[in-house]
Amino acid sequence: MTPRQAGELLLLAALWGASFLFMRVSAGEFGAVALAAVRVAVAAVVLLPIALVRGRGGEMRRHARSIAVVGLVNSALPFIAFSYAAMAITAGLSSIFNATVPLWGALIAWAWLRERLPPARALGLAIGFGGVLGLGWDKASFAAVDGISSGSAIVAVLAATALYGFGANYTRQRLDGVSPLAVAAGSQLAAALVLVPLAALAWPPITPSALAWGAATLLGVLCTGFAYLLFFRLIGQVGPAQAMTVTYLIPLFGVFWGWAVLGEPVTTAMVGWGAVILLGTAIASGVVGGRRVAAARAKP
Repeated sequence: MTPRQAGELLLLAALWGASFLFMRVSAGEFGAVALAAVRVAVAAVVLLPIALVRGRGGEMRRHARSIAVVGLVNSALPFIAFSYAAMAITAGLSSIFNATVPLWGALIAWAWLRERLPPARALGLAIGFGGVLGLGWDKASFAAVDGISSGSAIVAVLAATALYGFGANYTRQRLDGVSPLAVAAGSQLAAALVLVPLAALAWPPITPSALAWGAATLLGVLCTGFAYLLFFRLIGQVGPAQAMTVTYLIPLFGVFWGWAVLGEPVTTAMVGWGAVILLGTAIASGVVGGRRVAAARAKP
């Protein structure tokens, strides 16, 4: 990875880490469904013209049904869940729990696709989910404040990451060989078609402020549309294995943005249990102590 590519990887992590900040700022005024709808609609406006100019329209039509499923499980539902959680827990905490995506991916691949789960990866799963339990143990209260509890918010985040894990395996199973840009643009369009009518019913009675609109727009343009393009660029240049290392950087930026912009506290528990989650994720995904890294390097 060249210095420029490393810089792009850091930029991608910063953008995806900032998504938790923007949701934290805007979710309270929009509500979970309306904010998710704005996010995917804006992202679709960014991605669709690029996909069509690059000749991906035919792919989107041929694989419309599978791409629509990806739009539902990889964007519409998780974005609602994360927006809901943002109304009760900090941006930093959400970003740390988000690091469990590869854990869910490995677990679902084992249960659904019968992918082999060596002892080292099973240990990684146990360590990672142990970190989730430790981090959530003193944070999860089901006493509702303004109708939302921290416990239900944590459950929502973990449900979203499980959906991401399912979406990754579904994409590998049903959309192998399809252009990532076609999947991204088509899935955002499909998510928008599902969420925009729902948002019309769930639109907040009080018009969101300019600050909330600004955060929601940046969430769609930068953290979804532009971030997808950057991610696909990295996949093409350095391969998926190195591009996916962004997973380990997102919590650092998520915690940083929450602390720097919103003054969210960074506790010892967040740092310690977050490190445990990342360690378990690295082991479960083969980055530490596995053979997948060597195999990835052996192939162009």
